[in-house]
Amino acid sequence: MTDDFDLLLGNVLASCLTTALTLPHIQFFFQVELDQEKGLEMRKWVLSGILASEEIYLSQLEALLIPMKPLRAAATTSQPMLTIQQIETIFFKVPELHEIHKDFYDALLPRVQDWSYQQCVGDLFQKLASQLGVYRAFVDNYKVAVETADKCCQANVQFAEISENLKVKSTKDCKDQSMCSMRIDYISQSFFFLHPDYPLLQDALRISQNFLSSINEEITPRRQSMTVKKGENRQLLRDRFMVELVEGSRKLRHVFLFTDLLLCTKLKKQAAGKGQQYDCKWYIPLADVTFQNIEDCESNPIPLVQDEEIDAMKIKISQIKNEIQREKRTTKGSKVIERLRKKLSEQESLLLLMSPNMAFRVANRNGKGFTFLISSDYERAEWREIIREQQKKCFKSFSLTSLELQMLTNSCVKLQTVHTIPMTMNKEDDESPGLYGFLNVIVHSASGLKQSLNLYCTLEVDSFGYFVNKAKTRVYRDSTEPSWNEEFEIELEGSQTLRLLCYEKCCNRTKQGKEDGENTDKIVAKGQIKMDPQTLQNKDWQRTVISMNGIEVKLSMKFTSREFSLKRMPSRKQSGVFGVKINVVTKRERSKVPLIVRQCVEEIERRGMEEVGIYRVSGVATDIQALKAAFDSNNKDVSMMMREMDVNAIAGTLKLYFRELPEPLFTDDLYPNFAGGIALSDSVAKDSCMLNLLLSLPEPNLVTFLFLLDHLKRVAENESINKMSFHNLATVFGPTLLRPSEKDSKISASTTLPISMNDSWSLEVMSQVQVLLYFLQLESIPTPDSKRQSLLFSTEV
Repeated sequence: MTDDFDLLLGNVLASCLTTALTLPHIQFFFQVELDQEKGLEMRKWVLSGILASEEIYLSQLEALLIPMKPLRAAATTSQPMLTIQQIETIFFKVPELHEIHKDFYDALLPRVQDWSYQQCVGDLFQKLASQLGVYRAFVDNYKVAVETADKCCQANVQFAEISENLKVKSTKDCKDQSMCSMRIDYISQSFFFLHPDYPLLQDALRISQNFLSSINEEITPRRQSMTVKKGENRQLLRDRFMVELVEGSRKLRHVFLFTDLLLCTKLKKQAAGKGQQYDCKWYIPLADVTFQNIEDCESNPIPLVQDEEIDAMKIKISQIKNEIQREKRTTKGSKVIERLRKKLSEQESLLLLMSPNMAFRVANRNGKGFTFLISSDYERAEWREIIREQQKKCFKSFSLTSLELQMLTNSCVKLQTVHTIPMTMNKEDDESPGLYGFLNVIVHSASGLKQSLNLYCTLEVDSFGYFVNKAKTRVYRDSTEPSWNEEFEIELEGSQTLRLLCYEKCCNRTKQGKEDGENTDKIVAKGQIKMDPQTLQNKDWQRTVISMNGIEVKLSMKFTSREFSLKRMPSRKQSGVFGVKINVVTKRERSKVPLIVRQCVEEIERRGMEEVGIYRVSGVATDIQALKAAFDSNNKDVSMMMREMDVNAIAGTLKLYFRELPEPLFTDDLYPNFAGGIALSDSVAKDSCMLNLLLSLPEPNLVTFLFLLDHLKRVAENESINKMSFHNLATVFGPTLLRPSEKDSKISASTTLPISMNDSWSLEVMSQVQVLLYFLQLESIPTPDSKRQSLLFSTEV
């Protein structure tokens, strides 16, 4: 190794093994007995040599610990030298080793200094032997630690300089240690006896010999859990935090998929300062894994969590994040921040537990089923594919003894690749908080299909740690080269990843053929790309290709930041309707509700009330733009155009109209009052405030809103089919109808906002959702102002 840092790690590894090799030499304590005085002197000499060896080992561990603390502290700043993960990899188990040997040295030293024939040390060696699992973890991680240190030295000049300054005390120390080992080895072959310590030393000898035997086995570093049988190794393929449905309750699990079995564990709660531990809940050999059909699970319904509860969790997360930012500006590094981070982690765990609703069901050979809940078809397909691929290797069924199962579960601590729950909000300040705004995506075409299929694509993006389906192309029929060329506008909320799934439309599949309650269509290919903020902040379209299973799908993407999308640009063409004040349009048309609103609502009520995700799923952008142009030019054929278009495009046109109003429907002046009113805790005061504010809206705004509100309530009546609850509709329309004026907006102009500002935006959006939700949930709107009564009870258009 060229680096002093690597050399130091190497010396620690050598010391680990030397200590382990020293433990078998405790046999010198029970050899043929010499005269008592000489034996006493020889035993003290050997133990003094062990103390000297321990001093050298402790100095090497301390040399590694010196840079670890400042590196860890720097990792939480805006300019970290190394990431937390890199630090944990390089210094893996070093603090634990130091603690073990410091305790051993501190306990052995006074006993040697106060040496007598009755003095015992066997308990110290037994305790040291019982902690050999830490050595094993260090040895398994050693190669990865050195590789990581080398890469960090090459990538970071400062770390390379620190590495060069980490000098091993001297070559002489290493020689002294070797000499010490040689002396012990020589003495061990001699004639030592220490009767009071015999049982404890014999136990320590047994433990250490077993450990050394396992070290000599050929293993795969960091992927080896235990030997299955001679010549075969069990390897970890993947692990994830998942939600398991147990007797109707959601339970957070850490699931490990090995080359021969699926293991479901629970992360045990530990006291402060203690390491992670797992409890095994169940395991299934891969040869016995089957995927349950929907008809096998009808007695095990999925308990759904109300959208309002999910929204409340998001609000709490955003509030805690804001509190952390405030504390950092005043009391950086305080205990208050640690308590807030703990609360944040608890809320994020709760959100992860409650969010997913899609079932992934597996069963063992006896038919006992287990149900996981995940957030998207993409993840479910991933798990199925990797299990089926591994099952092709024809593993036979087997059973693990309780000891083997315990060993396997214990190994999960060092084998895990996923250490934290997958929350996009749980990020250090220097990490990207994701993209906030709108992503326009054009799905161009697909190539590489081996046979003609009826193919369509769906698009998913992440939000608060789980994925949501945002758009769906039309079905391109009977082709090996489908060409959609469809554009979609997708709202991003701290998003970092775009997923694409290609489905074959299969109309003839029956319920008996469906797995896990999935739709009748088959996933042909799937892929994902990271959305790079630096690339996407360019205003031009970015072309990309997603390759998957030999199939390539061509995409174009363009991102508009939240700040830019909120800018309302009045139309230069006042004869149109988009970007024109609502009172101008209604006056020109001599109507109380703009024609565009009425026509879109009528068409949606004619054929879109049972459309799954109506208003949530994006329509094709080119269709929306065509409708926009037709309405702006007062095209008399617009009704015919709508009849031929996908209903999601019509819903998108209606949303676009409200979003492009020069002033939002709830007006700039009244917006702060609505936001304040919805936050009132007294229900009577809230009702009075909100209703009076509503009646303060200008007449065209009020009548148009009541017309839209009536329509949205009818949409929600079909929630069991279209999956659009009051809350879902409020989430879609709230930020469109209620927006702060540009001067009041707290949104930053950057593409990826500082995280505190993103959280402020999240709180603002959630307030807007709550305002609209309030009015949707009112059975009727009373009229405290009699002068306005005729307006409220007349939607004549």
